[in-house]
Amino acid sequence: MQLDSVFTALAHPARRAMLARLGRGEATVGELAEPLEMSLPAVTKHLKMLERAGLISRGKDAQWRPCKLETAPLEMAADWIENQRKIWEDRLDRLENYLHTLAEQEKKP
Repeated sequence: MQLDSVFTALAHPARRAMLARLGRGEATVGELAEPLEMSLPAVTKHLKMLERAGLISRGKDAQWRPCKLETAPLEMAADWIENQRKIWEDRLDRLENYLHTLAEQEKKP
C-alpha cells in the first residue's frame, strides 16, 4: 500500500528535513546532504526511500539530477489523517453527549 510507504518514509527526521528543503524548490543531492550529519551514501539511501514512496522525483539531466518534491503522496496522507481526525472527533462528541446525559440523570431525584 502506498500510504504505508509514505508514512514509513516520513518516520525518519532526516527524510522529513529533506522534504522540508525540497518544499522550497528543487535541490541536488549535495544540497540536501549539506545540513545533515551523515555520509553521502546514507543520504542516497534516504533519497531512494523517498523516491520509492513517490515523495520525490529526480531529474534526468546526465550531470545534474535535481530532486523535486512530489505532493500527491503527502496530500493522500493528509487526507487519511483528516479522515481519522473526523472519526475521532465524532466519537469524542458522542462520548461527551453521553457523559452529559449521565450527569443530567444523576441530578434528577
